[in-house]
Amino acid sequence: MQGFILNLNKVKDEDLIVTILSAESLDTLYRFYGARHGVINLGFKIDYEKESSSKSAIYRLKDVIHIGFKWINDYKLLRVWQDFCALFYTHLKDADELDIFYFELLQTASINWNRQNPKRVAIESYIKLLEHEGRLHKELECFLCATPIIGDEISLIRAYLPTHKNCTHTFGIKKDAFEELFENKSTLFLNDYEIDRLWYLLLEGL
Repeated sequence: MQGFILNLNKVKDEDLIVTILSAESLDTLYRFYGARHGVINLGFKIDYEKESSSKSAIYRLKDVIHIGFKWINDYKLLRVWQDFCALFYTHLKDADELDIFYFELLQTASINWNRQNPKRVAIESYIKLLEHEGRLHKELECFLCATPIIGDEISLIRAYLPTHKNCTHTFGIKKDAFEELFENKSTLFLNDYEIDRLWYLLLEGL
């Protein structure tokens, strides 16, 4: 099976507890340290097998094959990708059930990661996630004061909730950029400064 590594924890003798998002589930597996094992890292996509053990309740990670991305050797792209993947671990680790949406979202993002500013890919992916989970607030109503947002600028807070700029005293984006992002899942009307600000909001958590 294939999956994306969302979290790594070192345990005794450099063994690892590895959390992997596959199409079917979120797997937490034990990987024994050994010289013959290939290097794995946060954000890597791998092909792997799970093996049960009579000595432990946790399955063992085995037969790992790294499925590389075309951009894997670009450190800047990889760093942003790892930050993005780490957000999914925090968001999904306590979920009882997962559907294939999250795996496919990361799969699509990984393909597009080097085709434009990766932060744009992450933001557009996040909008799709919010919509999938029923948390995308398209209504022009301030989340804080519950009154209509009138004017050409809309401020966004964590989870991209819309607010009046005066209510949050944070940066605003133009109404047409908001509509393009929330309706068409596109960052077309956002400049690089606005993208950086939305990326930092995203880093606060999915």
